[in-house]
Amino acid sequence: MRDPPRHAHLFPGSRRERRYSRRLMRILPVPCLSDNYAYLVAADGRREAIVIDPSEAQPIIAALEREKLGLVAIVNTHHHHDHVGGNEALRERYGDLPVYAHSSDVGRVPAQTERVEEGTPVQVAGLTLQPLHVPGHTLGAVSYCVEDVVFTGDTLFIAGCGRMFEGTPEVMHASLSKLAALPAHTRVFCGHEYTVNNLRFAEAVEPENEAVRKKLAAARAARERGEPTVGSTMADELATNPFLRCGEPSLRARFPGAAPSDVFAAVRRAKDDYR
Repeated sequence: MRDPPRHAHLFPGSRRERRYSRRLMRILPVPCLSDNYAYLVAADGRREAIVIDPSEAQPIIAALEREKLGLVAIVNTHHHHDHVGGNEALRERYGDLPVYAHSSDVGRVPAQTERVEEGTPVQVAGLTLQPLHVPGHTLGAVSYCVEDVVFTGDTLFIAGCGRMFEGTPEVMHASLSKLAALPAHTRVFCGHEYTVNNLRFAEAVEPENEAVRKKLAAARAARERGEPTVGSTMADELATNPFLRCGEPSLRARFPGAAPSDVFAAVRRAKDDYR
């Protein structure tokens, strides 16, 4: 069952943010730049928070002050500037915070202090983060599982996936398959508000999919209300995200391939050309 959201304006006249209260933590999506999301995450009952993928510092500072939270760590999913651009400014304001990113991103993530590896949990601010190494968008891409939530950065979007800047279709498909294997009730919080366009593409390549039509209508309504479309569930993604459905007959009929990774590559090329 979905938690009833509470809404508050981030800035007058801007998009709204949504607070999520999970069993043992709170999640606050913070809109940044033009379409990015950073996330403040705090264990239930604690005033300490981590920030995941701070694109820029000022929206994070404003959210921390409004929520009366103290920032104790920065967690990055990958090295791209629109996910790490606020790292140094936040450390200048709040002190020498630990900065977590994949071991292979040392030298690419600003101010990185901690090397993350899959299989080694990260304990911080009363939270346990389970890293999943998911190369493809970048070679050092990491998704973080916390309780029944996964923060996917630019690897998995709602109804989409990131472009392959540093990986092959086979590598990216394997990473998405790793995420798809998470429990169906896992909530998905991604790095960008691309949902409506992604679902438009999903409808174009799988027009008979009623789940896509319903999710597209819901996403459009949320955006019209000024609300974010995060987070989805893995069950929803398996039903609507074409990049997780490459073994489905409906996709294979339109994008023939010897293996699901071949179908994935064809769907990714089609999305690259989609407007």
